[in-house]
Amino acid sequence: MKKLVLTGAAGRLGSYLREPLSKMCDELVTTDIAEAPATLLANETYVQADIADFDAVFNMLEGADMVVHFGAIVDEAPFETLLGPNFIGSYNIWESARRHGLRRVVYASSIHAVGMHKKTDFIGIDAPHRPDTFYGLAKCFSEDLGSMYWDKCGLESVCMRILSCAQVTNPRAVGTWLSYDDLVQLVTRAIDTPVTGFSIVYGVSDNDRAPVDNAKARHLGYRPKDNAEEHAKEIFAQYGPLDPHDTNNACHGGPFAGIELGNSAMSALNLNKDDTGKA
Repeated sequence: MKKLVLTGAAGRLGSYLREPLSKMCDELVTTDIAEAPATLLANETYVQADIADFDAVFNMLEGADMVVHFGAIVDEAPFETLLGPNFIGSYNIWESARRHGLRRVVYASSIHAVGMHKKTDFIGIDAPHRPDTFYGLAKCFSEDLGSMYWDKCGLESVCMRILSCAQVTNPRAVGTWLSYDDLVQLVTRAIDTPVTGFSIVYGVSDNDRAPVDNAKARHLGYRPKDNAEEHAKEIFAQYGPLDPHDTNNACHGGPFAGIELGNSAMSALNLNKDDTGKA
């Protein structure tokens, strides 16, 4: 590709993606509301911008082949807080992509779009939306944008419903873990698969206890390599029996399913320091 755009490039996952994405294009444009990283890659241009600003997004996408959209507030928050970056920002991405004739939007969706489904339901990519938060609702909205722009305008989208891309530090993550290596493979397949139309795929490693089914997304060629089972014995011994009636344990969304709307859920995930800061 000649030009690839990555939003959310200063965030934790976006930081991991900059180098591998730079190898897939002549020019990588990275962007975030935060300041530029200290060092840029040889073919990387950084633009500090707010994705809720349509003109800023429109200008960045000019001449691009694809956009990898990770920019968002990555937590539950009041609807008014999420409205700009998580809802309007997604519209700005898809509409700018349409106007510039991009081929595809690769979107960091989330399990929280279907977070209120029961954990014991082995759900596939065709599971109906059941958001667990305003954050999850924004993911539903963005997935529906992708579906609509494909049906009406022929703009392809791959929506990656990421489960938990962080170190395995809690019982939920034994099933939901997405390793960083598998994240890179997932995004790479979302970009280099020749034809995707509108596709949904779960972002999860090859865990023995993975609670979701990617069988209908095999056309993307995503074949994860890592497995969280090696952490299971230690994690389960540390936490002991879980309450099966607690929504935090019973639903796919984990802590996001159990909190009140508008309240942060990230603190309940017990992430390591290395997973909460920027890479």
